[in-house]
Amino acid sequence: PEKEENVMTALAPADLAALLPLVTNSVNSPHSRRCYARAVRRYLAWHRADQWPRFSRASVQAWKAHLLTSGTSSASLNQALSAVKRLAREAAEQGLLGDHEAGAIERVPGVPQRGVRAGNWLDRETAQRLIDLPDTTTLRGLRDRALFGLLLGCGLRRDEAVRLRVEQIEQRDGRLVILDLLGKGKRIRSVPMPAWCAAALDHWVAAAQIDSGYLLRPIDNRGIVGSHISGNSVREIVDGYAGQLGVKLAPHDLRRTFAALSHDGGASLRKIQAALGHASVVTTERYLQTIGDLREPACDHLGIGSPTQGGK
Repeated sequence: PEKEENVMTALAPADLAALLPLVTNSVNSPHSRRCYARAVRRYLAWHRADQWPRFSRASVQAWKAHLLTSGTSSASLNQALSAVKRLAREAAEQGLLGDHEAGAIERVPGVPQRGVRAGNWLDRETAQRLIDLPDTTTLRGLRDRALFGLLLGCGLRRDEAVRLRVEQIEQRDGRLVILDLLGKGKRIRSVPMPAWCAAALDHWVAAAQIDSGYLLRPIDNRGIVGSHISGNSVREIVDGYAGQLGVKLAPHDLRRTFAALSHDGGASLRKIQAALGHASVVTTERYLQTIGDLREPACDHLGIGSPTQGGK
């Protein structure tokens, strides 16, 4: 115990900061890596400012309380805690922190998240307007329609779309299919494409002369096609077209739209779950339940009409 205490006391924020690559590499999604890195840096900055003597369960609990009082959402707080717990585990693996203290940090409870965030989604008419917006006489327009095909037509996550390679798209049973797509939680799935999405991809790769490698690519002001588009660029592209439509929209909202419109069209819950790559059908049900509750709310069934005129 005395030796373990000495290790913990000697552990400085600089030692923890050096572990950041190990923490971020422990998650698969580039978006999660960015979030983990940001959370660890926030914790270390707070740790220094509050002058905590060591990295411990007490300091992590105090930081959790700080996040709660600062208005951090339950989802963001739990993700931040996960990052710091991973930091504790990596510190223990490197011999910088005792296993007992690392385990105590990992047992700090998260915050229960009640309810489901509604998010945004498009109705069929607005979704059609969105995919019709890109100017397909230009390279950017062809690429952007291909992007919408993947996000809205196939229900891909933003990070899945930017990592997609030409070699993963093949013909199966007379249609194009994305094969062996690595998704969240390292789950692998194959995703069929609608015909309009397949056509959009064909036009883009032909115009950009892409025969291998990443499918979605940046285009500079000279019209030269680069090698790999970023997740932030996808967000900016979607945001730009959303502004033209006069709506607020994020890339994940197109995935939510895929779920809503395919369900409206009669697709089974199981097929929607398979396309989205959800580990549990419960997650898919939550997507659809929230949308359904807002489309046909309980207040529409009250049986009460407009107030009569002249009432007091």
